Amino acid sequence: MNRLLAMVTGTRLLDDVLQAAAVAGCEVERVPDVPALRAHWHSAPAVVLDAKAAASCVHQALPRRPGVLLVSTGPPTPETWPPAVDLGVEQVIELPSGLRRLQEALSDLVEAPSGDGRVLSVLGGCGGAGASVLAAAVGQAVLSTGGRALLVDCDPLGGGLDLALGAEHEVGKRWPDLKLTGGRVPAAELRAALPTRNRGEGRLTFLSCSRNGPDPTAQTVAAVVDAGRRAGETVVCDVPRQLSPAAGAALDRSDLAVLVVPARLRACAAAKRVADQVTDRGITVHAVVRGPSPSGINAGQVAKAVGIPLLTTMRPQRHLATALDQGHFPTHWKGPLAAAAREVLAVLQAQKRLPPKAVRPMEPSHV
Repeated sequence: MNRLLAMVTGTRLLDDVLQAAAVAGCEVERVPDVPALRAHWHSAPAVVLDAKAAASCVHQALPRRPGVLLVSTGPPTPETWPPAVDLGVEQVIELPSGLRRLQEALSDLVEAPSGDGRVLSVLGGCGGAGASVLAAAVGQAVLSTGGRALLVDCDPLGGGLDLALGAEHEVGKRWPDLKLTGGRVPAAELRAALPTRNRGEGRLTFLSCSRNGPDPTAQTVAAVVDAGRRAGETVVCDVPRQLSPAAGAALDRSDLAVLVVPARLRACAAAKRVADQVTDRGITVHAVVRGPSPSGINAGQVAKAVGIPLLTTMRPQRHLATALDQGHFPTHWKGPLAAAAREVLAVLQAQKRLPPKAVRPMEPSHV
């Protein structure tokens, strides 16, 4: 049962509920009475009632449950509150003035699956380190295992993550096409607008910067990352090493950050500065050391020089650069890139979920 239940009388009130549900990306099953409601009372992700329905539910002894909303066409009367308290109603929303509030509440209830989403930021320790390629490979690893990933390009000077994926011609919006001002974005609406690859039960959705047009802002990056996390997806952010406000918004929401460091002396010096800026924000960051090393320094020495823990190493992969230039991102499970991506994904999934930061409530935004 993945449809929300609605026991609402009155055409205008029902129309408002249906409109809010459509924006939230969920289906509605309208039930005529309490016995029909009882059959799916515990399995539905959300239940919308009017005052009369709430009183009937209490009269017929339906138990309390989370995810119950009560809607009305005017200010709630004193008689509204006792049934609402008995049922554990989470919000009482006046319509149509509270339509956006209802949309937001429904999205939060129906988008959140049993597991929380995780957010990963991937940065390069120096120019050409390969952060974008590793970020794309982690997204590909999620897809290959039947999971759901959202790949977010936060580097407007990186040439476009769709190019790294060989997906520059795939249909869907890029950052300049999105009419976002920040706020709250329904995940279903975002997913429908972006290019998506499917493999069995797996899904990889990506949002790329373009070769021109406005760059993502801190507010829009925050809205997109939050939408993916709410939907239980693995959100992978390709973050530039120059920490812009947009990059900071991705990092501040990350459960883990990884820094790709080539095993070269000058790369270590550059990566040390990037790592210090990330750790100063209170973000856990680990090194992914990429070979070969012209001078023979090993991965442990690289991580020690940068001052962060070593997560994994990545050996050179034959023909990788040629394949990427030809628009053929590797999708097989073998090879150093895929192995490193799986190790990063395993560490991310083992990370303790970050507590939500105290932020000002945001108005909904539309794609």
